[in-house]
Amino acid sequence: MNYHHTQRASLCLILYALAVTFLVVAWVLRNDPVPIWVFMAPALLTLFLAPSIHHLTVADQGDHLLVQFGSLPLFRRRVKYEDIESVEIGRTTILDGWGIHWSLRGGWVWNLYGRDCVVLRLRRGTLRVGTDDAEKLARFLESKTEQWG
Repeated sequence: MNYHHTQRASLCLILYALAVTFLVVAWVLRNDPVPIWVFMAPALLTLFLAPSIHHLTVADQGDHLLVQFGSLPLFRRRVKYEDIESVEIGRTTILDGWGIHWSLRGGWVWNLYGRDCVVLRLRRGTLRVGTDDAEKLARFLESKTEQWG
């Protein structure tokens, strides 16, 4: 059994719009060196990072699960199947939000969009992986934990 799923979201369009707005303001203020960099630096950083949230891919990599934002390998995590103690379908809270961060409930959240997730109880901590394919991912991971457990 193999698993590969990519969830897409258009949230990156908000970042692109913000970056373009900052670039326009920087252009308007181009004759004043301090404000131009106050707007130019965040615009360039945003343009560099925005491709990272085009999609979230979750894929089987043999002995581990790969969770990766975007096509650039800047934000990715590998979870060995042998480290997974249990798997359950869950939901993130409004406070958990989107992105990569520590949850107030404990553990890490890797979520692109929406509130459905698969909760992985690991030997060392908890990982909530946001997905629009929670049932299939949970079934796949349960089969892998039986195999590796």
